[in-house]
Amino acid sequence: MTNVRNRLIAGLPAADQGRLLAMCEPFELVLSEVLCETGMPTFHAYFPVEGFISLVSMIDQSPGVEVGMVGSEGMLGAQLALGVSVTPLRALVQGPGTALRISAPAFRKALKRSPELQHAILRYVHVLMTQLATSSACLRFHMIGPRLARWLLMSQDRAQSTHFHVTQEFLAYMLGVRRVGITAAAGALQRSGLIVYHRGDIEVLDRKGLEAAACGCYAAECRAYEAFLD
Repeated sequence: MTNVRNRLIAGLPAADQGRLLAMCEPFELVLSEVLCETGMPTFHAYFPVEGFISLVSMIDQSPGVEVGMVGSEGMLGAQLALGVSVTPLRALVQGPGTALRISAPAFRKALKRSPELQHAILRYVHVLMTQLATSSACLRFHMIGPRLARWLLMSQDRAQSTHFHVTQEFLAYMLGVRRVGITAAAGALQRSGLIVYHRGDIEVLDRKGLEAAACGCYAAECRAYEAFLD
């Protein structure tokens, strides 16, 4: 069962994989669909196989800002492993694809039966905490250009493609800036030959150059994933 394309599930022993997969159902991740809202009960956990999900912090009446991202390396609903049934962040499908979905009661049952699953999820919670802390500091201290480069790299990693679609309006929403700032930053990356951006279609031309243009938060997050998920 090692061909399962979710990193958390693929890392489990075969017997644990089998029991967990038997409780899951395929679920389509539809672009811009809201999977859960802040403060609401958690009804399901999701293990993305393709596509990815934005974790958005909502404060007062603001439109929100992205503080994390979940793809095939992780899961949505990890708070269930901590005994928490309330959703801490808004979850919005950013890249369409597929996921494996499991009900909250079934997931709790799977956790009780599998110490290996418990261990994997708790380590992933640590990685998520690192990502959230890094994103908060990045939002406060780094300029739009390096932040945009970091966001594009994170999205490319989870899209598993050099091409993906995202509008300037959505980028502004995710990064918590005005659209004019995204226009300027994306234009600079394009003039540098790092990306091509036209009518919401993005192609990464120079991955290494984009990594050099990104703030250090991207490399820090990559190290955190490798250290705690391997």
